[in-house]
Amino acid sequence: MRDYYSARAAEYDKIYLKPERQPNLREMETWISGVFAGRLVLEIACGTGYWTQFFAPNANKVVALDAAEETLTIARHRVPPGKVEFIQGDAYELPARTESFDAAFAGFWWSHIPLERIDQFLRGLHRALEPGATVVFVDNRFVQGSSTPISERDDDGNTYQYRSLSDGSKHRVLKNFPSREELLSLVGPYASSAAYREWDYFWALEYTLAA
Repeated sequence: MRDYYSARAAEYDKIYLKPERQPNLREMETWISGVFAGRLVLEIACGTGYWTQFFAPNANKVVALDAAEETLTIARHRVPPGKVEFIQGDAYELPARTESFDAAFAGFWWSHIPLERIDQFLRGLHRALEPGATVVFVDNRFVQGSSTPISERDDDGNTYQYRSLSDGSKHRVLKNFPSREELLSLVGPYASSAAYREWDYFWALEYTLAA
């Protein structure tokens, strides 16, 4: 996965140019810009900083992590310095920090977590957060004709797509599409409240971390 996103860094944001998705994206960008106002945010898998640019101006500070230096290079040029600290790291082994975050965000990361590692990831993320922290995930819904077709499913229920890059290379990419019920069930043991919303092409999960 890291190798794929490293290779895709320069063309990653093309995914946000699909004409049919523009109304959804404008609504999501407006919504996310106010969710983290005044908060210290830990962003997981920030990629090129596409989503960081919308909520960082209203946040107190953002620490944004990604595994690929190639995408981080783009992100650092997208967001003005001062509000955001970009770091390279592993989402499953978050680096120790002196801050205690009161918010977390991950855009288009959940779908790349193997089903068998979701609880491990959530436990690690929650250890970095204060009780009562706001956690938000956004990701894709599967929409026939817009989404890349599913090519295979493994024994654990994970689904995969084959994606081609402009250099002609082809990559097998883990891409899961959870239901509303699955998402709420997975975060339920850790949340004091949770809400799910969806658009035509995307979903969002927002919850408050229990004490």
